[in-house]
Formats: sequence, structure tokens, C-alpha cells
Amino acid sequence: MNIKLTPPLSIRGDMNLPYSKSISNRVLLLNKLAESKISPENVAVCDDSEMMQRALSAKESVIDTGAAGTATRFATAYLSMLAGEHILTGSERMKQRPIAVLVDALRKIGADIEYVEREGFLPLKIRGRLLKGGVIELNGGVSSQYVSALLMIAPYTESGLKLILTGDIISFPYIRMTLALMARYGVSATVKDNVITVPSGRYNPIPYRIEADWSAASYWYGFVAMSNDADIILEGLDNDSIQGDSKVASLFSPLGVATEFNDGYIALRKCNAVRKLYEADLTDTPDLAQTIVVTAALKDIPFKLTGLQSLRIKETDRIAALVEEMKKLGYVLDASEEGALSWNGEKVLPKENISIATYDDHRMAMSFSLASFIFPRLEICNATVVTKSYPSFWTDLSKAGFIVEEC
Repeated sequence: MNIKLTPPLSIRGDMNLPYSKSISNRVLLLNKLAESKISPENVAVCDDSEMMQRALSAKESVIDTGAAGTATRFATAYLSMLAGEHILTGSERMKQRPIAVLVDALRKIGADIEYVEREGFLPLKIRGRLLKGGVIELNGGVSSQYVSALLMIAPYTESGLKLILTGDIISFPYIRMTLALMARYGVSATVKDNVITVPSGRYNPIPYRIEADWSAASYWYGFVAMSNDADIILEGLDNDSIQGDSKVASLFSPLGVATEFNDGYIALRKCNAVRKLYEADLTDTPDLAQTIVVTAALKDIPFKLTGLQSLRIKETDRIAALVEEMKKLGYVLDASEEGALSWNGEKVLPKENISIATYDDHRMAMSFSLASFIFPRLEICNATVVTKSYPSFWTDLSKAGFIVEEC
């Protein structure tokens, strides 16, 4: 389904955001390992979390996690210690996303994993067994999901795990989130410099209530930044969050959005603190990059974003996708520096009858919806891709006054 999108003159609404899929997927795995009979509350209703639940409860020998990167990485670690022989596969895009770093690390602590087709990629044949644990060195510049997958199963190895992270560590808030959740379930790791040590042990079954998703909130920050008149309430968020993307509040202040924190919700308002040049290191918050890029460019604010190394191996090559789709809108981005993306104000004529390709990437669809403020009736292709993390996104936009037309 493609949609055409037209924004309202003023944007208002009280929104119930989806629950955090990052927390949901971790809690689902920890709950499973704890052999808990208590189901977590507010598990995210989205493709990624549904795939995670499928992987953890599958009775079949073949497990397909689709396009869900988090579920795939976490399932790889979980299945490596689950008795039996399993085939783990995914979508065509998932088969293009490298997994060798995680497989090599699991093999070092005793996992029996083979590549079924292409070396370094799904599908995997996994023969589950008790893992011995030990010491692993891992490049901290790869996906934090690899690190989180190893950490969560570490207590169930014979000797626990000492994980030594080398190089620059990206997306560290997601690692902190994992460690915080593990501690709530009863296993506390020690962190000293770049070394994380997890003892052998067991998780305790506990009740857990999942908070709303700060990554989903980022698009509403973008709408407020782009609108001339805005008043948005986002339910289920507060200032005490374990989500790294809660940093969106400070990242969008220079783009003209003020955040008022209340008990159980936040209010977004327009403010005048707009910079003439926007610079940010998104090493800890790469999922916010697309929203910031679109917002800053459309507000004619030159920018330079760094810390984007992981964007090349997301649902799509997000840097390449941003360059391509922003050029359709008339903005010439510079991706010549590794791990960085910038815009110096260079423009070309935008294309006529613009259709935004989404590359099977939910964040491309949602972030480029912001462009409708400059290009009314902008067409977003394959709009249903938002089900990966925010299934009610287009419905919520309608509630806020947008005209959402199927085409």
C-alpha cells in the first residue's frame, strides 16, 4: 500500500505511543530464560516483537524471524543453548545482513553453529548445547545487539562470561539497557572500563511492565519541529527511562522543540532555540538519524551527524537510502566521510510527483512523512512497513489532523 500525506495547518493530539520493542524483546528473552509463568505487561504489538515471541516459542525445527534484526540476533544466542537442532532463517534482506561476528563469538564459548548457504549469513543450522562460557573479545563498533545477545545468555553458561569490547563502542545505551534489565531479573554484571563480566547464575521470574517507545516519539518531535503551530501530548513517557533514545528531547531542542516532563506523559511545544548549524554525535542513538536528517534539511539548517557506522547494516543501508531519497526532494547530502552524513545547504531542483522509496525500512517511511510539510500529498511507498515497530502510525497521524490517502 502506498499513501499520500498532507499535514494540517496546526498539529494537535494526545497520543498513546507503542510500547518499546527494544525493552520488549529483551524482557521476552529474560522472561523465557527465567522460566517465568508471569507474562510481561505491555509487550510491543509490532512485527519485531511478534517475531521474537515466535522464535522463543517455536516448536518447529525451522524458525523464520523475517526482517527482525533484534529477534534474529537474540534467537541465535538463545537457540545455541536450547537442546535440539534448529534452522534459523529470515527475509531476503535479513540474509544479506552479516551475523558472523555473533556466530564466531558463540562458537568461542562452545556453540555448534553452521552456515547453511553463504558463509557469514543466514540461514544457520544450530545444534543447541550447554555452553562453557569464558572470555570473548568483541569489536564494540559492531551492532550492540550482538553484545546484548551474548550478555543475556551468559548466566546460563557453565562459567559465566567475560566480554572485552575493543575499539569504539557504538549504541552503548542499548547495552546499558540490557544490563539494567538483567539486574532487575536478578543477575548483576560488573562493568569496568571496556570489560563486562557476567557470573553464572539464574534469572528470577518477576512481573515487568514495559514503557512506551522513545524511538516512536522521535517522529512527533519532527512533526512539532516542522509545524508552525503544534501541541502534542505523548503518553507513557517520563524523564526516568532506560531507553537511550530518550535523548531525543535534548537532540530536538536545537531544532525548535521544547519538552515538558510530567508524571507519565510529556508535552511537546514549539520553541525558538533553533541553531544555524546543527552538529551531533549519534553513536549512542543511531535510530534517530533519519528523523534528524529530514527535519534539519527541511528547516534549511545545515548539519553534520557522526557516529553513524551501524546505519550501513540496518534494515537497509540507511545512509545510501537517505542520500537517494533526500535528493528527490532537492537536498544534496554528503556521505563521503565514513560513519558521517552532512548537508552544507546545497540544493537541486526537486523531482516532480515525488514518491519516497522505503526500502523495507519502517524508519524510512516514518521519517520521510515529515517531508509532507514542504511537499503536500507526498507519496510514501510500501507504507505498511511501519508495522515493524509502530503499526498505528498512519492512524495516529489521521487523529492529529493529517490527511492520509491510500493510492
